[in-house]
Amino acid sequence: MTDPTSAVRARIRTLRPADLPAYCYDLSALRDHADRVRAALPDRVELYYAAKANPAPEILAALRPYVHGYEVSSGGELAHVRQAEPGHPLAFGGPGKTSAELAAALAAGVERYHVESTHELHLLAALAAHHAPGRRIAVLPRFNLPGPGGALDGSALAMGGRPTPFGLDPAEADRTVRLLTDETYPQLELRGIHAHLASGLDAPAQLAVADSVLSWATALTARHGVPLHEVVVGGGMAVDYTAPEARFDWAEYGAGLARLTADHPGLTLRIEPGRALTAYCGWYVTEVLDVKRSHGEEFAVLRGGTHHLRTPVTKGHDQPCTVLRSDAPWPHPWPRPAARGGRVTLTGQLCTPKDVLARNVPAAGLRAGDRVVFGMAGAYAWNISHHDFLMHPRPGFHFLGAPEAG
Repeated sequence: MTDPTSAVRARIRTLRPADLPAYCYDLSALRDHADRVRAALPDRVELYYAAKANPAPEILAALRPYVHGYEVSSGGELAHVRQAEPGHPLAFGGPGKTSAELAAALAAGVERYHVESTHELHLLAALAAHHAPGRRIAVLPRFNLPGPGGALDGSALAMGGRPTPFGLDPAEADRTVRLLTDETYPQLELRGIHAHLASGLDAPAQLAVADSVLSWATALTARHGVPLHEVVVGGGMAVDYTAPEARFDWAEYGAGLARLTADHPGLTLRIEPGRALTAYCGWYVTEVLDVKRSHGEEFAVLRGGTHHLRTPVTKGHDQPCTVLRSDAPWPHPWPRPAARGGRVTLTGQLCTPKDVLARNVPAAGLRAGDRVVFGMAGAYAWNISHHDFLMHPRPGFHFLGAPEAG
């Protein structure tokens, strides 16, 4: 289900060729989706939005009533989200935090720190003494834990259960807990445990991971006789670009998390989805510039390309799309380029054969001047793309259904 919503279709009709390519975001659809997600989660499960998925201020604001806070992974994201959503809780994660970034986070009063290494723990403690004297700093060490059974086998992107630069090795767990509880660093508080192991998991696999992480964290803190207040099991809820209608089962996931929290009274669970919240609210709209045949295959060259929408290249898929036929007359005296076969590969304007948005799209009769609307473009799209390659014009941005100010 990647067809544009009625609001997006209405906006597309107003766009001139010179206005394309453009991103259109349906904020009403986003709010409806976020509301359903929040309603599926039990009371002791907090929902933080991973801002890396799409940090547009309009997206952050639309999610504000439905999330408990935002997860940021760099000093730049921290400054951006703090300015866009002042006063809302932040969790600071990601590997390779610099001294300057940690100092800025401490000065900004960031509420949670996902510590990725022993060095980072030492660095945070040293900086806290200078930048936040007298304040207790909540730390959740991130551990690279093994996945339960084959739960990570279906992951499109695994950060745990194998050698990666993410998090602490489980062999360092006892030493880390001691550093946080034996007065070595009295300003740091062991608030909980963080373990984001993989992305692209369905609800049963996500629940298996959450159960495994909870059990491991409970055993670790019990071994040291210290309280466990929070456990973060990350995000990574599956978004299937090859089957857009197959959505993550939030109802099943929420019911499973309710069972887990019932087994651990007094404990707060936190999840940090990004793509699964915003992917479905965005569309990348463009126009066919040319249609040509090469060695028996047909190609449509579009305005823009993967320097605007990098997702299909990074994930190796064909971006779902909808063709909107143009009723504008052909303005030239020569024949209008059009596809003669039933399937067309959709490419952009870049000087590389990798600039492919979708292959073998069923688009019989596709013509120059027709419009193509790529769905599932609300996350990891514009913000991960190499915008300045060949220096083409940047797309427009349209945020539809924003609440009225005041």
